[in-house]
Amino acid sequence: MDSIVKQRIFIVDDHPLFRMGLRSLLHTDPRLEVCGEADNAQDALRQLRSLRVDLAILDVTLSGANGIELLKQLRAELPGLRAILMSMHDEEIYAERALRAGAVGYIKKDSPPERVLESIWRALRGGIILSETITEEMVLRLVQGKSNKQDSLLQALSDRELEIFQLMGQGATTRDCAERLHISVKTIEAHQASLKTKLGVSGAHQLRRFAVLWSHQSQPEKDL
Repeated sequence: MDSIVKQRIFIVDDHPLFRMGLRSLLHTDPRLEVCGEADNAQDALRQLRSLRVDLAILDVTLSGANGIELLKQLRAELPGLRAILMSMHDEEIYAERALRAGAVGYIKKDSPPERVLESIWRALRGGIILSETITEEMVLRLVQGKSNKQDSLLQALSDRELEIFQLMGQGATTRDCAERLHISVKTIEAHQASLKTKLGVSGAHQLRRFAVLWSHQSQPEKDL
């Protein structure tokens, strides 16, 4: 019997427990194997330069450079590598940015296991992974220019600024953001100053209020 040619998957996530769970899920399919792991962008890039990888699965929030920034580096250095962004963040927030950065799709971490495996195989076969809802919204924006003022403001944010804005909306303090993103408090404060300018708010309180309101509005409705 011919041996199975396994598809080689590389995982980048800063939570060991999540990496273990994803590794276990991938091992349920004998056609897949995890060929490497990293918990930060720098280590991931170093390993990916020397490994043969069929698909990389990247988290948004990483130490140092985030997942979007890592995607851009991978596209520049390894243009043939296919990558999926995976995160707990809403698809509406990061899916389009992920595609622009070079990903072939976006999966939420709370997706059912069968959905994750299906998406991985679709990516390996050359497909794009997006929900029907997001695909329709993106097409409407392209064809009709359909977007609201708030969406336009958020599109002006850098990937890191959007990440910090979302954390603030979830109640994170400046120090919390620094610890979560593994960067200095001063760097967070500089990003917050830029956020205030781009979003047209005058103070830290207004910025945090805007972030909280937006975070609540962006949460998907729960099934009854």
